[in-house]
Amino acid sequence: MTVYIDPPAWPGHGRLWSHLVSDVSYAELHAFAATLGVPRRAFERDHYDLPAHRYADAVSAGALEVSSREVVRLLHGAGLRRRKGAGQRRSS
Repeated sequence: MTVYIDPPAWPGHGRLWSHLVSDVSYAELHAFAATLGVPRRAFERDHYDLPAHRYADAVSAGALEVSSREVVRLLHGAGLRRRKGAGQRRSS
């Protein structure tokens, strides 16, 4: 199982956030997030939003550190990228 995480650089709700993604499947991503105890509500379209204080936990559990550009490239390459559209809601 390989999942990837970008640096916590995305501001929101008074925190910085990382994106946790898989280049294989959403099932793999959900399974990894579950091992970390990340709630399913943190999944947005094609990634999990992970607060900065959980970054080291994800890396310790095996997530590979990559750039934000690499996260997008991996999602596109795997056919897992879901862009936010007008009126689109969170999906699981």
